[in-house]
Amino acid sequence: MNKGKTIFFSVLIGAATGLVAAMLLTRRAEKNASETAITAGEGIKLGVLVFGLLRAIAALSED
Repeated sequence: MNKGKTIFFSVLIGAATGLVAAMLLTRRAEKNASETAITAGEGIKLGVLVFGLLRAIAALSED
C-alpha cells in the first residue's frame, strides 16, 4: 500500500472514530440531562488512551 492510500484511509478511520465518540458523548449527556462538557479528569484519561493507541500503532511497523 502506498503512502497516499495509507494516509487517506487513516484520515477516514480517524474521522469515523471521532464521529462515533461525539455521538456517544452527546447521547450520554442527553441520558443524564446534562451538558456535553468533558471534565479535566476525563480529558486526561482520554489523552492517555489516545497516546497509548498511537504508541501501539507506531509499534506495528517495528514488528
